[in-house]
Amino acid sequence: MVNDLDKLGLTNIKKIYHNLSYDELFKHEVKNKEGRVSDNGTFMVDTGIFTGRSPKDKYFVKQDPSQKYIAWGNINKPISKELFDKLYKKAKSQLSNSEIYIQDAFCGASISSRKNVRFVTQVAWQAHFVKNMFIRPTEAELKEFHPEFVVYNACKCVNEEYKKDGLNSEVFVIFNIEENIAVIGGTWYGGEMKKGIFSMMNYWLPLEGKLSMHCSANIGKDGDTALFFGLSGTGKTTLSTDSNRQLIGDDEHGWDDDGVFNFEGGCYAKCINLDPKSEPEIYAAIKRNALLENVVADENGKVDYSNGSKTENTRVSYPITHIKNRKENSQGNHPKNIIFLTADAFGVLPPVAKLNKEQAMYYFLSGYTAKVAGTERGITEPVATFSACFGEAFLPLHPTVYARLLGEKIDKHEVNVYLVNTGWSGGEYGVGKRMSIKATRTCINAILDGSINKCEFENFDIFNILIPKELNGVETKLLNPINAWADKKRYAELKLNLAKRFIENFKRYEDVKEGIEFAKAGPNL
Repeated sequence: MVNDLDKLGLTNIKKIYHNLSYDELFKHEVKNKEGRVSDNGTFMVDTGIFTGRSPKDKYFVKQDPSQKYIAWGNINKPISKELFDKLYKKAKSQLSNSEIYIQDAFCGASISSRKNVRFVTQVAWQAHFVKNMFIRPTEAELKEFHPEFVVYNACKCVNEEYKKDGLNSEVFVIFNIEENIAVIGGTWYGGEMKKGIFSMMNYWLPLEGKLSMHCSANIGKDGDTALFFGLSGTGKTTLSTDSNRQLIGDDEHGWDDDGVFNFEGGCYAKCINLDPKSEPEIYAAIKRNALLENVVADENGKVDYSNGSKTENTRVSYPITHIKNRKENSQGNHPKNIIFLTADAFGVLPPVAKLNKEQAMYYFLSGYTAKVAGTERGITEPVATFSACFGEAFLPLHPTVYARLLGEKIDKHEVNVYLVNTGWSGGEYGVGKRMSIKATRTCINAILDGSINKCEFENFDIFNILIPKELNGVETKLLNPINAWADKKRYAELKLNLAKRFIENFKRYEDVKEGIEFAKAGPNL
């Protein structure tokens, strides 16, 4: 019995597979020939030409009241109600007259903040992905389950008339906030469902006065919660996985009046070059019920994690229960420490710095890291990347909405905020070397156990953030980056250059009160 089935608007459904168990989903995946089974029993699928999200194909229906709140632009693109209706009808027609999988799940471990989401798809592995990534309701909860939001995943449906419709491609990922519906067409990539609901949580929660965050979180034996913000490649997953602390979650969290909570019931980890020595928890989580995406395996099903021939973005989704050292209810107290991770490939920023509240707002709104552009013919310059709130691609509201909420919570709960650079030292990329994980972990441990507070700090000029003069276990010359550089003139040049980039990027906030206020906390030339 599927609650509210008549509201789905699908006709002539041949068979509904509703909330199948892992074993049942596995049988369907094998029977439907949706992929292969690896040598250790993990199901492996290919997502076709779409091995990542399609951000240029993401739209919100422009209508009242949501259009007043959405920050329209390159990330949140408008689509008319008429065009939505046309594509919604097309997607429903694709899903009708067929067998469908319906998976019901919660997004949010906090009962007062969670949302009930229903996913409708024609592909068993996509139902499996949802079961892994979202919170699995109990039998009793499923009996009473009424969806607040429905995702129609019609991945087999494409919009051939996209040019006439003035859209980007035949793929579409559309959110209709007023009707509580999302429609996905033309892409098989599982991450669209995960990040689609994350975008919706980033719309709903702030309007309820709650903060939604793109971060990982863990908790110590004394109940002290830590949040780790950072863009891709900064070490968010690796550094929040710590044998001395329980994992709350690795990617998406909310912060309400009761504390911090995971949005998800699973993890979606990168697999490229996965090594059991450096990431034993993730490696051990890849077993039956996990789902591997776009990996390469030999004829016996042995996976070669170093092979990125399909994509560098190879992934595995698994239920969080596959991680032994986790917080059972996926919730934590109000944070004691917040860490902003950046991988500065210019080698300018210090390995650790203490931020005051205004600086925390500035670096949160900047969301800086530097990506290393690897090309076949050798290396090009690192690219400075700024992504507001360390997750701009998923923010429907103006970034300052999230910053304001974070600032209020930092104040109220007296949270310490630090900037940690996991990038280069002693020279820029290609000259210096990557900060060792050992040195970074030492900095993070000093933050988490409070021993960093015993350090004597000095000002890191131009940026005017505080850096420790000495820190037990970290080479002193690394703490103030200039001391680790042989070419001091080049360092000064790059430092000035990076400061200018920060200032230039922050000009985007010139038209809002917070932007003017927090600009003062940035670099000062």
